[in-house]
Amino acid sequence: MVEEARDGSALHLKVKDAIIQLINDGEYKPNSQLPTEAEFCEKYSVSRTTVRTALQQLTTEGYVYRKRGSGTFVSANKVKQILTTTVDHFSSQISMQGKKPLIKVIKLEVIPADEFLCEQLKLQEGEPVNMLERIRFVNDEPIQFETAYLPWYKTPALHKQGCEKSLYSQLQTQFGLKINRTIETLELFIADQEAAEKLNIEVGDPCFSLDTLAYLHDESIIEYSRTIYRGDLAHFVIERNY
Repeated sequence: MVEEARDGSALHLKVKDAIIQLINDGEYKPNSQLPTEAEFCEKYSVSRTTVRTALQQLTTEGYVYRKRGSGTFVSANKVKQILTTTVDHFSSQISMQGKKPLIKVIKLEVIPADEFLCEQLKLQEGEPVNMLERIRFVNDEPIQFETAYLPWYKTPALHKQGCEKSLYSQLQTQFGLKINRTIETLELFIADQEAAEKLNIEVGDPCFSLDTLAYLHDESIIEYSRTIYRGDLAHFVIERNY
């Protein structure tokens, strides 16, 4: 039982700390399902609101994650992602951590550039653009949902098989287009309906959004992409060399 706080304001913190202790002690194993909200209410003699607040903070801090329609589960170790290099692609980074990577292309089609894409890719409105949607998995758990846009006139024969390995490698080997540099913008993102469906999380769950502009050696832009990362599984590393 969690001892009642005098003003009630910190009661959810006591519940949260108690659950963290059970996770650290190994009573709740990685990827195991936690008790229901009702069971936690009974266990700690608190209200459902208190339990929900505690679980939401645990989700935000990455201790647990939610599966839509299934419940709340203990997180495994977060997946490290290095943002400061394009040399080691996703599969290499994940494999080096002893985990199993998988990339699935869910859509690859040609669309006309709208005003936003014209601004990002420096195109004329209506010019054809390759739109690529992919989901990246780690140990069969979806961790990233990416939508990338590339000028069609530079990438006319982009194919699904290559995109399920490394897009940048395909650009170099198939088109002779070598990425020279990228500019990336990272910010917090609250999962919308699309992200929730693609990443198997709840609407409103905390995520990260990474916008990327990729440049060739002639400083032309070859790609604009937005990648949504699950906040409960992603861990970013930024390296600075001086």
